[in-house]
Amino acid sequence: MQDIPISNKIPELDIAIKAAKEAGDAILEIYHENYKTSIKNDDSPITDADLKSNVIIKKILSQTEHKILSEEDKDDLDRLSKEMLWIVDPLDGTSDFIDKTGEFTVMISLIKNKKPILGVIGWPTEKTLFVAQKGSGAFRYSNQEWRKISVTQISEITKCRTIGSRHHLSEKEKSFIKKLGIKDFTSIGSSLKVGMISSGEAEAYITTTNKMKEWDSAASYCIISEAGGKMTDMLGNDLTYNNEDVYHQNGILATNGLIHDKIIEEFKKLE
Repeated sequence: MQDIPISNKIPELDIAIKAAKEAGDAILEIYHENYKTSIKNDDSPITDADLKSNVIIKKILSQTEHKILSEEDKDDLDRLSKEMLWIVDPLDGTSDFIDKTGEFTVMISLIKNKKPILGVIGWPTEKTLFVAQKGSGAFRYSNQEWRKISVTQISEITKCRTIGSRHHLSEKEKSFIKKLGIKDFTSIGSSLKVGMISSGEAEAYITTTNKMKEWDSAASYCIISEAGGKMTDMLGNDLTYNNEDVYHQNGILATNGLIHDKIIEEFKKLE
């Protein structure tokens, strides 16, 4: 795999890319076999692939001295005193993995002073990576080459291609999207939604749920920001990371940036 074209990259970037790639390969192997699925305490599914991916990622990231906050491990809150922290979702879109849609990802982010400075999203079935380092732009690796990616310049909400969750789209979200006058709506699994906006293939992702956690968004936050877009909660508050409460209580809005404030304004009228 050729080197990502970032001249001032920090050493953690190559480590995170390697971890996402190797975890993705292991997930794909399990994807095509028989595997075990069980249900966690929060009623979400977990498979052998989530666990295997977690082991691989932790092993590779442990080359650095940073603590790791992973969806699949107990959080000992030791991390709160640290300036830097890895945040990992070893398999984002487990339901899509189980349903064989191919729309699942591996998410790895490095946080410094509560902000993501690195984001890597691996899409195993398509051998694709979305990668960003703060201040260096966003890149997509597919068809064995890297290219720089950026958001679109569409500024009319009604012309926006909007994406939402395949498994968790609520009635509230459906009616809000309709109220905005959006005609082009697609349901897509996992963090691919933000990968699409960052690559200029869509303009907005709206979720009002309070169930999203830091590992669901940290890598995406860095990538969309570096692609020229914007990610906040649904009330327009900036997102921070390495908090004691890992839930994003007010949902998430990710856009190309140009329509961001307008959507928030409309959402606040509902609240």
